[in-house]
Amino acid sequence: MKLIMAIVQDRDRNKLSHALIEQNFRVTKLSSTGGFLKAGNTTFIIGTDDDRLQEALDIIKHNCKSREQAAPPVSPMGGNVEAYAPYPVEIPVGGATVFVLPVEQFHQF
Repeated sequence: MKLIMAIVQDRDRNKLSHALIEQNFRVTKLSSTGGFLKAGNTTFIIGTDDDRLQEALDIIKHNCKSREQAAPPVSPMGGNVEAYAPYPVEIPVGGATVFVLPVEQFHQF
């Protein structure tokens, strides 16, 4: 058995949630916040049998796409002024960061 933890941009959460439930995966969703852009994310916790792991990963990959987003300029206070860009910079966001962990025991009460 495996435990999948997938951190997904909020923009992809509903599509992913529906796709996983449609394929009979049990899903727990937690609200989370990203570091760099401090943007909303959703962390999905999915328990699955080893033989369905690839199916779950394929669903996540298919429903969570990377996209470009403008990041606001960051103040050079305390930093290197030469590296300061006074205009927004396009950075890739989205997609999914996925961790797969082995499960030693599983209990449902």
